[in-house]
Amino acid sequence: MSRIASTPQAAPRAATPRLSMAGLTVLLAGQLLPQIDFTIVNVALDAIARSLNADATGLELIIAAYGVAFAVCLAMGGRLGDKLGRRRVFEWGVALFFVSSLLCGLAQAVWQLLAARALQGVAAALIVPQILATIHVTLQGHAHSRALGYYGAIGGLSFIVGQVLGGFLISADVAGLGWRSVFLINLPLCLGVLACSRRWVPETRREGCAAIDWPGTLLLATLIVCLLLALTLGPGLRWSWPCLALLAAVLPLLAALWRVEQEQARRGGHPLLPPELLRLPSVGFGLLVAVLFFSGWSGFMFAVALTLQSGAGLSPFESGNAFIALGASYFVSSLLSARVSARLGQARTLIVGCLIQMSGLLALMLTFERVWPQPGVLNLMPATCLIGFGQAFIVGSFFRIGLSDVPQQQAGAGAAMLSTVQQAAFGLGAALIGAVFAQVLHGGGDYRQAVLAALGSELVLMLMLVSSALVFHGRRSRRCPA
Repeated sequence: MSRIASTPQAAPRAATPRLSMAGLTVLLAGQLLPQIDFTIVNVALDAIARSLNADATGLELIIAAYGVAFAVCLAMGGRLGDKLGRRRVFEWGVALFFVSSLLCGLAQAVWQLLAARALQGVAAALIVPQILATIHVTLQGHAHSRALGYYGAIGGLSFIVGQVLGGFLISADVAGLGWRSVFLINLPLCLGVLACSRRWVPETRREGCAAIDWPGTLLLATLIVCLLLALTLGPGLRWSWPCLALLAAVLPLLAALWRVEQEQARRGGHPLLPPELLRLPSVGFGLLVAVLFFSGWSGFMFAVALTLQSGAGLSPFESGNAFIALGASYFVSSLLSARVSARLGQARTLIVGCLIQMSGLLALMLTFERVWPQPGVLNLMPATCLIGFGQAFIVGSFFRIGLSDVPQQQAGAGAAMLSTVQQAAFGLGAALIGAVFAQVLHGGGDYRQAVLAALGSELVLMLMLVSSALVFHGRRSRRCPA
């Protein structure tokens, strides 16, 4: 700081804007939009099926269209923010989310809803990378860590709010809108964010002009489309040859993407996924955390929500309320995560979060075993509180570790890379753990046995994560002894 203050040439760097609490609030309000829409649709699927005459494949595509477009365009969204200005692209994304949400609410056919959901995914991909990148560039030290804690809190809480809010809106049938209200509820929030962003969110961009990596973008888009479509549609289509062909194409596409990005870097270009970031141990471990944790999380939400509604006969509203305790404990824990991380270190905080969540998963398995077939909000509360408390530590550590060594000029690319894998993992987990869940049911088991198998699968993923975190912590401790 003294060097910046004493050197006139460094004045522009000293003038780098700082994100205020009001600006952070606006960004986090924008974060609610894409996060809530991942889960709020789940409780509306039955109503959508009856209203639009959608079959099972159509419903799967309604979920997949959003996730695929979101994951495909995330890296491009980060690069556009770096190039054109992060606040500007953030505002474009919110405006596009307004339009696409309105189109979803007005859809009269499945294909119209599919197109609008894909457009929603593109809008979400413009919004999310700007939030993380702006926090990373404009804040430092404790303020940076605290902001990431809030980011993790809102991200996780919105996942739960989507379930509760969606169930309430459909049950209340506001103005006779039915399932359409789960999309139209986005409109006032979009308008509020747009009204406040120009005043409170500072504009930042990457120094220098970053060219668009079109070959890398197209390869990444093709790879993610193949992976998520295969995993989403495979179980419903009994893993027919088109699904297997899509899966088989993933590894060659990944190899081609790596070669293209290396070639871009060697030529002095601006690769979409910079190889130098992928070589950072903290980034590599952050990506592993994303795959193991977020796939388990999405699988957990899918299996438990389906068990409560289809197995135990709870209404969408009652099923959503079963996650209130989880969301509340998650929010409280996320507010503590920055202080815990400062005291224990990032890797230790991650391990503690994993152990707490694993205890909650074991308690939830025991609860289902004892109270079935009458699970409810009260008897699920102790286990879900533990799960939510541990999850917040994990999510906060994921972002802190993943971005810890990323240079500021590559903040957008780093944030987009982490978010891309995070969103892909959400689709992966619902497909993989959902396959375990479905296999038990098709084999003659009941919903209790199916959800126990699904929760057991998530426990295996968490054990793998703890083992990896111990290795990462050991290597970092040897490299940077206290």
